[in-house]
Amino acid sequence: MTKTNNIVLASSSPYRKELLSRILTEFKTESPDIDETPFPDEEPVEHVARLAEQKALTVSLNHPQSVVIGSDQVCVLEGKIIGKPHTREKAIEQLHASSGKTVIFYTSLCVLESGKEGQDLSVVITEVKFRELTTEEIERYVDREQPLDCAGSFKAEGLGIALFESLASKDPTALIGLPLITLAESLRKLEVNFL
Repeated sequence: MTKTNNIVLASSSPYRKELLSRILTEFKTESPDIDETPFPDEEPVEHVARLAEQKALTVSLNHPQSVVIGSDQVCVLEGKIIGKPHTREKAIEQLHASSGKTVIFYTSLCVLESGKEGQDLSVVITEVKFRELTTEEIERYVDREQPLDCAGSFKAEGLGIALFESLASKDPTALIGLPLITLAESLRKLEVNFL
């Protein structure tokens, strides 16, 4: 049985680290230094799958005999990828654009054993339907929660949930950045004992 202290999360995201700590008590983290620029004409689902795999493979080189977890996420509105806003103004703009519309999140997961062939690669799709938002609601939300490092400009694990009309996903934590149901299944395949 694989030991849980031989698990490495290929990410510097505090959100992914917090999510992984919900099911594992011991793991390491390492930030993968990769270029995340989309390829020309690359579909969002292909983009996130490629990045999760690349992150896991890159970090696995530094961690022999480990299970490595890579993940990535993109937010898509009307066919266009929406990145992290980084500024208050951009967050307000993104939420105005999303008001009354459905935003699709693609969250990828790649789990592999260092030095072994093959990996478990999947993409979880989450559909978020925003309710009609007023300018005042958007501004108050952004000022209160400061979602400047979140794709789509909200934190679903916090007050951001109040911006939604509905949410559809087979794996709810995927929206926060790491699909734990899918991850638990991948870890069980590798006989990781986390219960």
